[in-house]
Amino acid sequence: MANPMVTIHNTETNEIIEREMTAQEFAAYNAEENAEIARVAAIAKATTDKTALLAKLGITADEAKLLLS
Repeated sequence: MANPMVTIHNTETNEIIEREMTAQEFAAYNAEENAEIARVAAIAKATTDKTALLAKLGITADEAKLLLS
């Protein structure tokens, strides 16, 4: 499979260059994408854990806030 394309736009000359990502650029792209996937998964897990805990305690999020204030 070919690497994704990169578009470079020189605003001074209005020249537009499209080329494939280098191996290093593609590795950085994949690393950033994987980090974002992990970040979203962590947020989803935290939300699920919070909801489960509130259900276990039988209280609402507003009631939990009152307990912590």
